[in-house]
Amino acid sequence: MITGLDHIAIAVPDLHKAIERFAEDFGLPLKATEDVPEAKTSAAFLPIEKSSIELIHPLNGEGPVQKYLDKKGGGIHHLCFRSDDIEADIERLKAKGYQFLSDAPTKGAHNCKVIFIHPKSCDGVLVELNQPMDH
Repeated sequence: MITGLDHIAIAVPDLHKAIERFAEDFGLPLKATEDVPEAKTSAAFLPIEKSSIELIHPLNGEGPVQKYLDKKGGGIHHLCFRSDDIEADIERLKAKGYQFLSDAPTKGAHNCKVIFIHPKSCDGVLVELNQPMDH
């Protein structure tokens, strides 16, 4: 039985900068780092609770997910971090130089406000921030 999401692995060109991004900029706790000689990798572990897997498919065969599928045929599309103050997080991250794909959050799934950070700001990973609209 599957009991939870263990991790999402992201290949990064600069481990120190990626640790800084996820630990300092996104506020995730750095639990440990480890060299794994058998896999020829160095790894950093930043646990996060209460996660889920979101399977996404283009609606009516159009939009950005359709473009992604046309280009890559499927794969990890994005990471999403829950926020309790999305506007403050956007402002803080913009001040650090992060680029967003839109100027302001829009309505997303589960009645949430959502905004995406450009992959160029996160080692090629598309990152979403979301906040339930009842906050």
